[in-house]
Amino acid sequence: MRWNLRMVAAERGVWKSTDLRRALGDAGLDMSAGKMSHLWSGTPISIRLDDLDVICSVLGCVPGDLLVPEPKTESTEVAVATVAGSGSGSGSGSDVRPIRRKDGQRSLPPA
Repeated sequence: MRWNLRMVAAERGVWKSTDLRRALGDAGLDMSAGKMSHLWSGTPISIRLDDLDVICSVLGCVPGDLLVPEPKTESTEVAVATVAGSGSGSGSGSDVRPIRRKDGQRSLPPA
């Protein structure tokens, strides 16, 4: 996913993060300067749905305008295959084995 906040804001005549922060504050979303800077200049690791709703309301957009899917890259496909355990190409996940602890015992699943 690509975070597209700056482009969406620019299309609506908002060129500075401080202007967007002020508009969000007027709509009831008080955001620190640091958080606003991170949303404006980077890709957030997470965002609250309530915050996303206010941002979309202020900018007159939908979440799909802000979160743009990107095509898969080779490194992404390899990472997904490795995590899924389908590196052998079977895709069934049957070759995934539990990781043994140093004492030879299996760890317990989360409660």
